[in-house]
Amino acid sequence: MMKINVPLEAGYLVDQYAKYAPASQKIDGYPSQSFPIEITNLPVDTRFLAWTLVDFDSIPVMGFAYIHWIAANYPVLGNEALLPANLAQEGENFTRGQNSLYSKYVEVDNPQIINNYIGPMPPDKDHNYTLTVYALKQALPLADGFFLNELQQATHNQPVVLEKASIEILARS
Repeated sequence: MMKINVPLEAGYLVDQYAKYAPASQKIDGYPSQSFPIEITNLPVDTRFLAWTLVDFDSIPVMGFAYIHWIAANYPVLGNEALLPANLAQEGENFTRGQNSLYSKYVEVDNPQIINNYIGPMPPDKDHNYTLTVYALKQALPLADGFFLNELQQATHNQPVVLEKASIEILARS
């Protein structure tokens, strides 16, 4: 069974990847340095990864689940993968999806953050963030700027998905 590990500090996502990140690690006020992710026990034949980071605790605040990061087609070899810190800003070899800043109701038009990771910034209380990783046997037919529903359609009941695993990551308010 695939396992996901993210570094935590006292049970919370490390501050440098979230609301309390230093200004030098923010773009337009949003935390932009993605956290490292270690995935072990990848199924045999895994060649690519896709992942989502979604805040379902945002529903009472925003009225919808907030998408912080979606990506696909990250190449891997072997039964382990380490997605390095700041992959969202520095990585080149994967497909980037749109986060919730894409919304026409939010006045952000910077593709450097709309098509990348934006760290947790819970406004009301600590939130749990759901990180879901998909082990894929081949790349998904997605282009940069894809939406979460397109990832779901590409992975739903498809033989390309070898396994899917999720963890909850707590971030402080």
